[in-house]
Amino acid sequence: MDRKSNKSRVDIYAKITDRIVAELEKGVRPWVKPWSAANTTGRITRPLRHNGLPYQGINTLLLWSEAVSRGFVSPTWMTFKQSVELGGHVRKGETGSMVVYASRIVRTETDAHGEEVERGIPFLKAYTVFCADQIEGLPAQYYGNPAPVSDPVERIEHADAFFANTGAVIRHGGDKAYFNPALDVVQMPPFESFRDGPGYYASLGHEMT
Repeated sequence: MDRKSNKSRVDIYAKITDRIVAELEKGVRPWVKPWSAANTTGRITRPLRHNGLPYQGINTLLLWSEAVSRGFVSPTWMTFKQSVELGGHVRKGETGSMVVYASRIVRTETDAHGEEVERGIPFLKAYTVFCADQIEGLPAQYYGNPAPVSDPVERIEHADAFFANTGAVIRHGGDKAYFNPALDVVQMPPFESFRDGPGYYASLGHEMT
């Protein structure tokens, strides 16, 4: 691998690392999105490609992080070209999100003994995708919310009692969790929008702190 290709890989890894560190410094674990902004009766789904297949590995974390920080509802992501092929167009002024494609190429080389050997060389390529929320003119199914799940999220009685005893003002609504210092109020998404009880209480505990 030449120096330029190696530097490109290092830059991509650095960008991913910087993004995760930034989220951690804000108290957010980017691999956990505890509530679904899309469906207050359902749970979070994995980010999906334009063909419905889920993203895997680090791309799941990257796109979850993007969805949380930018308030996206649709779980579907696609490239600019794919949006055009589906009859849509990215709205003017929208910025894309980085995902990566990891694979390896096999090269045949001659070793010190003059014998040919095959060597796998890993490579990483970054490309840009847009959430369906940023695209107009797509077929209706790309804007649909995730299907609700049948099992409701159950509250944890002793956790509710603990937070009630703090005397803090806790309001529910919207799709963001935060503390408002001006009003001295903790704002939380509806309990039913969380994927499970512990996810709700972990988020509430963070904002209370």
